[in-house]
Amino acid sequence: MPSIRPCESCANCCFRKTGLSFPAVNEIAMPSAISIGLGGIAGWRVLQRIETRQVEATARDPVVQRATTYFRDNLTQDTTAEDLVGDYKMLQVALGAFGLGEDIANKAFIRKVLESDLGDKASLVNRLSDKRYLKLAREFQARGDDPAATGQAMTQAYVQQQFQKRVGDGDESYRLAINARNELREFATRSSSDKTLWYEVLGSEPLRKVFQGAFGFGNAIGNLSVDRQLEDFMSASERVLGSSSFSRIGTDETIDRLVTRYLALSQIQTATGSNRYSAALALLSR
Repeated sequence: MPSIRPCESCANCCFRKTGLSFPAVNEIAMPSAISIGLGGIAGWRVLQRIETRQVEATARDPVVQRATTYFRDNLTQDTTAEDLVGDYKMLQVALGAFGLGEDIANKAFIRKVLESDLGDKASLVNRLSDKRYLKLAREFQARGDDPAATGQAMTQAYVQQQFQKRVGDGDESYRLAINARNELREFATRSSSDKTLWYEVLGSEPLRKVFQGAFGFGNAIGNLSVDRQLEDFMSASERVLGSSSFSRIGTDETIDRLVTRYLALSQIQTATGSNRYSAALALLSR
């Protein structure tokens, strides 16, 4: 086939004349990173001020709008777990709403999660340490009562996760901080015991990273038994945050103390690592 050279006045016209399809740029474009321009606590304060506008901008993104509209239009009371995992576009939103996008290829596993008996403590979804799967199953199974409300809740969560992803593309520590803030606010409203919630922290990699960083724990703590980790995390929480109870940790004041400490220590570690790297280069260049 001869090469096609689009004219300067219209990059699409030659494709149209030959009947070739031109890729929809918006469908394949990667979301723009939200870059604050500042690091650490200073950048966090700026992000807090612009967060509402940035979430709204994310929701207006054409790619996001098409995804959320498609999901709401196609979720009904009769939508089964098999239907959901068989529809790539719907599954992408459902998983993305809970930060589980990496499981997009694990259809058999996700179907089992969605079909799990929420009232059976021995069911798959209740045995998973990562409670994001439980939230996914709970939300999906609620569609029978009001599919429109379920669709709205899941697409709003999807927009929030897309916003967090864009923040993370600019600075991963800020994505983790936003996630921790949102999760801990939700923890404060639950009736579960503090030990149960701490086990959820240990089982959630994004949330665990914030607590672990704020408490100054190295990765080696992961080699300890789960019970020992629980003891160390709760003890550190009493020391650093003044309480190991999530009714207290989930307050805005304590969340801010946790997040700012995490960001400050992360910035120090990054700066220290950068200085060590620069020193090593200087030695090698001599």
